[in-house]
Amino acid sequence: MLSRVGPGVIAVLAAAVVCYAPRAPAGSTPHAQIAPWGLDLTARDPGVRPGDDFYRYADGHWDDTHHIPPDRARWGSFEELEELSEQRVRTIIEGLPAQAPAGSIDQKIGDYYRAYLDTEAIERAGLTPARAGMDAIAAAQTPADIAALMGRPDLGLEAPLRVFMTTDQKNPDRYIVAITQSGLGMPERDYYLKDDAVYAGLRDKYRAHIARMLALAGDNDAAAAAQSILDLETSIARVHWPAARRRDRDLTYNLRTRAELDQLTPGLPWGAWLSAGGLDEQKEFVVRELDAVQSLGALLTSVPVQRWRAYLRYHYLATTADVLPKAFDDEAFDFYGRALHGQEQQLDRWKRAVRAIDRDLGEAVGELYVQRYFPPSSREKMLKLVENLRATYAERIAGLEWMTPATRKVALEKLAAFHPKIGYPDQWRDYSDLSVIKGDAFGNATRAAVFDWQRRVKRMGSPTDRGEWGMTPQTINAYYNPTFNEVVFPAAILQPPFFDPNADEAVNYGGIGGVIGHEMGHGFDDQGAKSDAHGVLHTWWQPEDTQAFKGRVDRLAAQYDGYAVLPGLNVNGRLTLGENIGDLGGLSVAYEAYHRALDGKAAPVRDGLTGDQRYFLAWAQVWRGLTRDEQLRSQVTSNPHSPNHWRVNGVVRNVDAWYQAFDVKPGDKLYLPPGERVHIW
Repeated sequence: MLSRVGPGVIAVLAAAVVCYAPRAPAGSTPHAQIAPWGLDLTARDPGVRPGDDFYRYADGHWDDTHHIPPDRARWGSFEELEELSEQRVRTIIEGLPAQAPAGSIDQKIGDYYRAYLDTEAIERAGLTPARAGMDAIAAAQTPADIAALMGRPDLGLEAPLRVFMTTDQKNPDRYIVAITQSGLGMPERDYYLKDDAVYAGLRDKYRAHIARMLALAGDNDAAAAAQSILDLETSIARVHWPAARRRDRDLTYNLRTRAELDQLTPGLPWGAWLSAGGLDEQKEFVVRELDAVQSLGALLTSVPVQRWRAYLRYHYLATTADVLPKAFDDEAFDFYGRALHGQEQQLDRWKRAVRAIDRDLGEAVGELYVQRYFPPSSREKMLKLVENLRATYAERIAGLEWMTPATRKVALEKLAAFHPKIGYPDQWRDYSDLSVIKGDAFGNATRAAVFDWQRRVKRMGSPTDRGEWGMTPQTINAYYNPTFNEVVFPAAILQPPFFDPNADEAVNYGGIGGVIGHEMGHGFDDQGAKSDAHGVLHTWWQPEDTQAFKGRVDRLAAQYDGYAVLPGLNVNGRLTLGENIGDLGGLSVAYEAYHRALDGKAAPVRDGLTGDQRYFLAWAQVWRGLTRDEQLRSQVTSNPHSPNHWRVNGVVRNVDAWYQAFDVKPGDKLYLPPGERVHIW
C-alpha cells in the first residue's frame, strides 16, 4: 500500500502551497495544474546540498513556510488531496435532493449525512440508542455470553481476538474465516510494555480517559474499572506478536479445522462466538498468530466475566462516541486525537460525516464522484503508464544477475499476470439491503456495519469476487493485493502532484510512475513475492535465489534501522521492509520507464533542470509533509510505512542515477559507496 499510515490515507490544495496555472483558453495548449510544467519550483531549499539531505533540498522551503492545521496530525501532499476530495464529496452530497424517493441511493446518502450532522438530535437522544447494547453487555454472566457479545456485528466490539472473512491466501478462489490477535485500545504493544516516560505518561492518560468515559455513562466506580481495563489490556499486549513479525505471511497462515481450533483454545466457547456472527457452519479457519491466539483464548476463559463486562462497556462507548452526545465525542477525541496523535482540535463535523459515508456508503458516493471528476482519458493514460512499467520490470527481471532461470521464469509469468484496476470498479456495490433512517445517526452506523458483515457472510462458499475493490474511488491511496495479483489505483490519486495529463513526462513518471512501480514492487517484496501468478501462497523460489534476495533485503532493513525519527526512536527496518522495497523498486523501475517513454530523444532542460533532476524532484514532491511527534511515534511503532523524510532520502541514496543527476560525491551525507547501495529489482 502506498499510504504512510495505515489503511486508508489521506486533503483544499491551498493557493499558498503550489502555484496554479490559469485554465487555458479554448484552442490553446493546456497547462499543467502546478505551474509551469508540474513541479512546484518554490518548494526547494537551495541552501541545502542535494547529497546531504535531498528531502530538504526538494521540500525544505515548503516545510518551513507551512504548518499542520490544528485538526490534523500531519499535513502534506496526501492531506491536501484528501481535503480536496472531501470538499468534492461534500458538494456532491449537499447537491442531492432533500426529498429523494424512499429507498433510493440519493435518499440513503442524504439522510445518512444529515443525520450525522444533526448534533442536536444526537444530544436529545442521549445514551438511549446505545442502551440495548449496554444492557446486553451488563447482562453477560458466563464466558459464552461474553463470546457471543464479541461475535455480534451490531455491537462492533473490540475483543482480544478478531474474527473476519477474507480471501484464502492458498486458495484465492474461496473465502475463509480468519482469526487474529486484537483487543488493544492503544496503537501497539509497546504503548503498554515500554518503560520510557512517554509511554508511561500515555498509559496514565489512557487510564484517566477510560475512567472519564465510564463516569459519563453513570458508572459508580469508574476509576477502579479503568485500572482493571488497563491491566487487562496489558496482559493482552504481553502475548501479542510484534508488528514486524505479523508481516510474515508464512508464519501467519495456519489452517485449522473447527475441531483443531477447539483444541488450540480449550474451553473457549467458539459456538457462541461464531453463531452470533452467522459463521457457525464454517469448517476451516486460518489462525494468524498461533501461540498468541492460544494465549488470548486462555485469557478469555480465565479472566472473570465482570472484568470483561467493564472492558466491553468502555470499548462500546469509545467505538460509538461520534454518534453519541458531545461529552462522549469530545472525550474520545481528547485521548485518541489529542493525546495519541497530537491533534489540537476535532475535525469539522461535515468532514467526519464525509468519512463516515465513505466507510458505509463509499461506492455509492464514488459512482457520483467518478461521473463528475474522473475523465476517461485519465484511465487510458494510466493504463499506458502501467504497461510501460510492466515492460520495464520485465527487462530488469530478465537481466537480474542474481536470479536463476527457473525462478526468473515464474517471476516473469507473475508480472505478465498482474491485473491493473484504474479509477473505479466495473461493478458498483449494491446497497439495496441497507436501511438508512432519517435522523438516526447511531442506528444508521449500526445498520451499515451489520449490512457489510452480512454481505460478507452471504458470499461464504461462493467463488471470490475478483472485481471487488478494497478502496473507494475518492480515496487518496493505492494498493497491491497479492491473492488477486492486482495493482489498484483509485480515481482521486490520479491528479497533481501524482498525475497530470498536461505535466512534463519526467514529473508524471517521478510521481504516479513511482507509485505504479511501488505497487508492482509489492508483488516482489519480501512478502508479496511469496505468491505466484495466480495469487497462491507457496514456495516458488529456488533456495539460492531466496538467499540472494535475503542478503539484499537484510542490507536494506539495516539501513532503515539506522534512521532516527525522534530521540530514542528509529525507523523499524523489518516492519517497514515491504514498503521500502516497494519504494526502491518503484523509483528505480519508473526511472527506466521514463527513459523508455522518451523513445531515444533527449529530455528537454526546463528552468535549468534536466529530465533526470525533474524526475527525482517529482518523487520528493509527492512525499513532502509535516507530522506531529505523537503521530510519528504511533506510525513508527505500528505502521509498515517509513516517515516521509526517509521515503525520499532512504530511497534515492540507493539509486545510481540520482548520484549522476545531482553530482553527489563522497563526503556528502547521503553518499553510499557503490558496493553499499542496495539494488534488488
